[in-house]
Amino acid sequence: MQNVPEEWREGREERGGEDGRTGEMLVKRKVDSEMKGDGEKNGGSGGEDAEKESLMMELTRRVQKIIKESSWWERRGVDCSILAAAFLCLPPAFLLLGSSQLLSFSAGMLLMGVAHAVITVKGTHLSSHGALSESQAWGKFWAVFFIEICGSFSAQAGIHGHIKMHHAHTNVIGLGDSSVWKVPFLPRTVYLFIAPLAVPIITPLVALAHLKGHSLALVVRTVLMVTLGLYSQYWLLIHVSGFLSPLSALLCMLVCRAMFSVPYIHVNIFQHIGLHMFSPNNRPKRIYQMTHGVLNLPRNPFLDWIFGHSLINCHVEHHLFPFLSDNMCLKVKPVVSRYLTEKQLPYQEDSYLNRLRFFFHKYQELMVFAPPITELVGVQ
Repeated sequence: MQNVPEEWREGREERGGEDGRTGEMLVKRKVDSEMKGDGEKNGGSGGEDAEKESLMMELTRRVQKIIKESSWWERRGVDCSILAAAFLCLPPAFLLLGSSQLLSFSAGMLLMGVAHAVITVKGTHLSSHGALSESQAWGKFWAVFFIEICGSFSAQAGIHGHIKMHHAHTNVIGLGDSSVWKVPFLPRTVYLFIAPLAVPIITPLVALAHLKGHSLALVVRTVLMVTLGLYSQYWLLIHVSGFLSPLSALLCMLVCRAMFSVPYIHVNIFQHIGLHMFSPNNRPKRIYQMTHGVLNLPRNPFLDWIFGHSLINCHVEHHLFPFLSDNMCLKVKPVVSRYLTEKQLPYQEDSYLNRLRFFFHKYQELMVFAPPITELVGVQ
């Protein structure tokens, strides 16, 4: 059992989900309530203004100042342009895949794989957080488009699992502890390097499993949207690229969709598993929970652009402020890292290779056995 200071303890009124609040509003309101609570406790204590506000409140004010000073291009335009560029890469990719020359065909395969990864990882992630539009209606449209049509998954299940569970209860055992990524019966080499290649096949099957118990309208919509996305790519490979057999077209789809599935799985486990885990009844306040339970990977030009900054080198910033776009996470990164350092809070970073070695050598401990729980002093 690990220990954290008593002052980090989160009171009952601050625990996400107990009053029915979920998703992005839960995260935002939780920050607001924490600010208000600490303000009331410290308001009459005298001293400097900085001492009267909570750590999260002070950091949020600094970040909000940057957001207000940023243009639409910085807040949303940069990431929307990257996604648009990925879609513009698809026509030449389909044409190159129709070439009889190995070099051209390989270029088409790589281009489609990169475009697919940008759309289905960066696009689905940003759309699940509503970071592509300020309009709620457009936000729902983009979520269905990216998650269901492009990503072959259920938008309802994706948003519930990622926003309402993972973000609201980051590293809390049984809620947002990233255990969904664990497959204990697989050997470490198979799990880390081979099994991820099956993600394109597993994803729609898991989506169908998540539809159980939902309304008929939601089930029909999800099935139709997922089918539309899969069949569209298949039809274009047959009629534009000129694939002669259904099997070859399906194999091409699998290769393109699985091209970045290995680093995708790695990123999802590297940045949470192996860090502090908390009990649902004794979690710390939000800023301590995120700084101790989230890790950044260093800048990687390839993965930064394909997966997005919020999933790679700005993951701490993303968990503290999940409504920000990738570009805004990158913009506030210096402020967040400097602030956490000033307050002597951890700002965890490690390289991709170091994390890979760590997981490879401690696979049983991290991915098979139950994780140790960080508890308050004196509390089991």
